[in-house]
Amino acid sequence: VLAPSRGSVFHGLDQRLAAAPALVSASPPARFYAAAAKPAKKGSQKTKKEETKEKPVTRRRPLMNKPVDDVYLTWLYKRPSYELEKAVEMLKKFQELDFTNPKQFVYINVFLDMALKKKKKVEPFSSTVLLPYRFTDEINRVLVFTENEQEAEIARENGAAVVGGVELIKWILEGEIQVDSYIAVPEIMPKLIPLRGKLKRKYPNTRKNSLGHDIPQMLKFYKEGLQYSVEEEDVIKTRIARLDMPAEQIIANLKTVINDICTFKPSTYDPIVQKLVIRSATSEGLMLRLNGILPQVEKGEGEEVEEEEKENAEDDEGKPAQ
Repeated sequence: VLAPSRGSVFHGLDQRLAAAPALVSASPPARFYAAAAKPAKKGSQKTKKEETKEKPVTRRRPLMNKPVDDVYLTWLYKRPSYELEKAVEMLKKFQELDFTNPKQFVYINVFLDMALKKKKKVEPFSSTVLLPYRFTDEINRVLVFTENEQEAEIARENGAAVVGGVELIKWILEGEIQVDSYIAVPEIMPKLIPLRGKLKRKYPNTRKNSLGHDIPQMLKFYKEGLQYSVEEEDVIKTRIARLDMPAEQIIANLKTVINDICTFKPSTYDPIVQKLVIRSATSEGLMLRLNGILPQVEKGEGEEVEEEEKENAEDDEGKPAQ
């Protein structure tokens, strides 16, 4: 298509184009974006005020009275705590009302105070405890370290899952052998040093009853014992019984576990157990009162004398001046 010649079709177009303003201006183009704001200093008052505005503090004031029915706002009331016997009775009642399995397990959540003086704390630990009343037929797998053939035969007769000497170290390091517990005789301990980093808390130890010559007793302890460990730095969650067991047996098992936990903090400090919750597999958790559950610490003669002096001082303060 040929373009039309000048002035033939659009008469006067040349004059209009010449009079039109220039499309490109010499002035700089306008900015279509906003300038970046300067970041406020961390310690400025403006930043602190904005943070307080963004996070309003909600003050919840628990009421003193107990709720009158079973439908209420939980944050308005302090969480109730129960005596151990009453809590076990309530768990059994919940099971009957909910038509759940009567042979379900009973669990406890133990919240710990791991702090000591001078910024020290109790390191997370694991332990095994032999309960007075067994509640499961499960048998833990136990490995026995020994190079004595007679001791090895005794270990096999008493139900050891694996028995051997230094030849087992390679298989354990490579993850080919996995058991629940490890026990050993003292003579082989110098050869087991390469396993210290691998086994960690399960490394044979006299304090944990996993090092000695009484192989049948150690095997019974670790095959039937309840194993627990500290989770999330300050919580222990473990099962202790079955709900269809008599209440006396459930209570005895619970106190046995709590007594074992309390041995990991010196008696001169505050109790390591701060809060204790009991529940079944299908029920809500019931907070327990610690009075009567924690082991009683026997006071020395010096402490008794100090208490007597305090009592005498209080009596003197209450007497009128002569």
